[in-house]
Amino acid sequence: MSDPLATIPLSAIRVFEAAARLGSFTRAAEELGMTQAAVSWQVKALERRLDQTLFRRLPREVQLTAAGERLARAAAEAMTALRSAISDISDSGAGVLAITALQTFATQWLAPRLGAFQVSHPEIAVRLNSDARLIDLMREEADVGIRSSRHGSWPGLESIYLFPSNQTVLATPAAMAALGPSPTPADLQKASRVGSEAEWNAWFCAAGLADSPPNGSIRIMGDTQVLEVAAAMANGTAAIGSPVMFAADIAAGRLVQPFEIYIGDEGGYWLAYPADRRRTRKIAAFRAWLLDHVQADPAARRQLARRGAEPA
Repeated sequence: MSDPLATIPLSAIRVFEAAARLGSFTRAAEELGMTQAAVSWQVKALERRLDQTLFRRLPREVQLTAAGERLARAAAEAMTALRSAISDISDSGAGVLAITALQTFATQWLAPRLGAFQVSHPEIAVRLNSDARLIDLMREEADVGIRSSRHGSWPGLESIYLFPSNQTVLATPAAMAALGPSPTPADLQKASRVGSEAEWNAWFCAAGLADSPPNGSIRIMGDTQVLEVAAAMANGTAAIGSPVMFAADIAAGRLVQPFEIYIGDEGGYWLAYPADRRRTRKIAAFRAWLLDHVQADPAARRQLARRGAEPA
């Protein structure tokens, strides 16, 4: 019996998979470095070989037919497995480990520790990306990601819980001193603050002040924790931030954590990577190193203990 794949070139499957995933011949062409006409020709040739219509051609997009959807699922799995196999075969432990991480985690927690990873693994170079866009670890050029989530569940990915992503008030010593000798959460309602009203309102609610709206002013809002906490430190005010991310500033006395009142207790930071690449040497090395450093971090362990959790 003849092999049905024998007459179908891998290039046609690759083109079909991209067009199915992106829902567009034009976008598939851009991703693959081809012309739109070449993509269209490859798909038509594949349809002729299979004697099946795989796409419905619409004015601004293409949609999979029932046969196309069935083939698209198998093609996506096959291309993922092929990429993984090629990566594993070519991975000798050397090369580049591409990490994508949230900006605050990347700058405040990970970057200061990465030198220790490279000392332990001098054969592995590291590329750290803190782009706010959520990178697709199954298809884009990133090996591992640090993500914030309640559940830590993403299709095709294996994830390991690191520590809570909860936040609380972080303030300069001068800001707290200005509120008096024994400041309370209610005193903060009258002070100038950095951050979004939504976060501050959530924190005041957690402090039991839901029925007492704040009358202080919010002077600055930033896109990330690291920007807002930096602004609070520069302006002698208070912000909402993670006590783990800013543990070094707390230890050095640049910031204080005046209250054990948190928001975001249900969320956490997770290490994630494609499940079928878990044994890749550079990923395995980074996973072991990262978990060791989480366990060695007193601030992370304190929040884990408060949540009744343990490092993975």
